[in-house]
Amino acid sequence: MRSHTLWASFRYAFAGLGYALHTQRNTRIHLAAAAAVVIVGLWLRLSSIQWAVLVLTIGFVLVGEMLNTVAETLVDLINPGYHPLARVIKDVTAGAVLLTAIAAVIVGLLVLGPPLWERLSRALTLPTAGP
Repeated sequence: MRSHTLWASFRYAFAGLGYALHTQRNTRIHLAAAAAVVIVGLWLRLSSIQWAVLVLTIGFVLVGEMLNTVAETLVDLINPGYHPLARVIKDVTAGAVLLTAIAAVIVGLLVLGPPLWERLSRALTLPTAGP
């Protein structure tokens, strides 16, 4: 089915996003984690370069999760029963998402860690009483 208008293409794309969000628990988990990162990033007043790195990382994880959904759905469509190769496809795509999530955690620690540590250290340091 080919889209005849640009708006129809966008509608189909948003329908795909909606499908992933409503049917895939892990997509919702990744989105919740992304929201937490954005909130912390706003609190820390990150630089535009730091935001660029985080946005690309978040996008990378969400795209990986959606491609995993595509692979699993396609395998189920082609072969609804059990097949060892179907399991390999599902396991490998799930593994790819796991790698993106691990990379995202590392990026998050590198980008958010230092300014978060500095902010928390300042907040937890009690002022000393003068003589």
